[in-house]
Amino acid sequence: MTADLAGDIFPYVEPAIVWISLFVIGSGLLQNGIYALQLAVAFRALRSQPPGAHEGALWAQYSEAALPIALLVPAYNEEATIVENIRSLMSLHYPQFEIIVINDGSKDETVAAVMAAYGLTPIRRSYEEAVPHKPIRGLYGSPNHPNLLLIDKENGGKSDALNAGINLSRAPLFCAVDADSILESDSLLRIVQPYIEDPDRMIAVGGTIRIVNGCTVRAGKVVQIALPRQFLPLLQTIEYLRAFLMARLAWSRMGVMMLISGAFGLFRREAAVAVGGYSHGTVGEDLELIVKMHRQRVDSGRSYAMRFIPEPVCWTEAPSSWRVLARQRIRWQRGSLETFWKHRDMALNPRYGRVGIFGFGHLLLVDVLGPPIDVLGYLLMPLFYALGLLNWDYFLAFVALTFITGIFISIGSLMLEELELRRFPGSGQLFVLTAVAIVENFGYRQINNIWRIVGWWHFLRGTQGWGAMTRTGFRKAS
Repeated sequence: MTADLAGDIFPYVEPAIVWISLFVIGSGLLQNGIYALQLAVAFRALRSQPPGAHEGALWAQYSEAALPIALLVPAYNEEATIVENIRSLMSLHYPQFEIIVINDGSKDETVAAVMAAYGLTPIRRSYEEAVPHKPIRGLYGSPNHPNLLLIDKENGGKSDALNAGINLSRAPLFCAVDADSILESDSLLRIVQPYIEDPDRMIAVGGTIRIVNGCTVRAGKVVQIALPRQFLPLLQTIEYLRAFLMARLAWSRMGVMMLISGAFGLFRREAAVAVGGYSHGTVGEDLELIVKMHRQRVDSGRSYAMRFIPEPVCWTEAPSSWRVLARQRIRWQRGSLETFWKHRDMALNPRYGRVGIFGFGHLLLVDVLGPPIDVLGYLLMPLFYALGLLNWDYFLAFVALTFITGIFISIGSLMLEELELRRFPGSGQLFVLTAVAIVENFGYRQINNIWRIVGWWHFLRGTQGWGAMTRTGFRKAS
């Protein structure tokens, strides 16, 4: 490049760099402003609601009015945890429920483990194919466990397995539970409360997901709460606190529920059937089901409600290896993009009220535009500064935005946990979590954004499938 040409271009380069820098910093400020708002709303929501009632009081209050529930447990290669999971579900304190385990063409001994543990044999059961799914190969039950049904079907993915469970279920409510999870004994009594309080409008309720790694499990119950012993699950403990106690509680209070975790959610069967059940061809089936429910109710002009309540707790096993965690986060990102693109006409559409403006606006900013903008900032801002094209104040603002606000939000979520729920015993565990809340901002969040870019790439390529999720099993008490 000649000196004259460089001189002609440079006057245009400097303003472009300033605008790119302002765009990246402005996007970060907007995202963190939303997180701060969520933190404030969640804190107010927790402070305004009374402490959770004791399990005995819940039973006395709700046992007669509680609707029957079908617990749907999709299982694919879940030999390590499935028996413990079923044992946990059988010990739940709830008047009337059925456990439906759906084996989705597992390649391991999932079916054999369940049949051997509970003495199941082939049975017949009539059902209506209200939502589509792959063919069923067999149904298994036992007179000794009349509320347990095992479905063995061809592989079709998690959404396909859940649809089979919906068809075989006979209860007005169904609860989707991951096979690597354990519900606390009073979880159903707590999560059904919104249906009792608002029986005509309530169609979906979500509860809290916690990390079980490090906890001690006996007879399907978490008998001792402890922090994970490995670094990656520790980082995810903070992430889950931020996602559930802060984000979902805030969106619930604002009437903009966009996601109920596939690991633990309670749905009205009629509402799920009305939208065709879980969609095939997506790995974000939990997000997509909620979006479809919003769309169907608004389009039909029917009043409805969805809620998140923090007290019912489901304990789940978090990935403990970088490879498995990367697959999970790439899949989550791809699922978000698939759902957004499929329902993109709802984005910022006033017809869909708060869901269209705030819910989809948040998806657009954080899940669609967020990863490329963040990674663009990681690459360009240091480069501009190194080349002397970026003012030190801009660079310092970017670094401060990235780290200080991230630490504030993470520690704020931990404070919500300690002030209101207090699930972690001892000051030592809180000290460890505080340190982790700081450390996660230096590298871990940046790696997550890189995984999300990979998820973007998989979405653009049309990649399908879940990928393998390795389970290690629960830490059991002797």
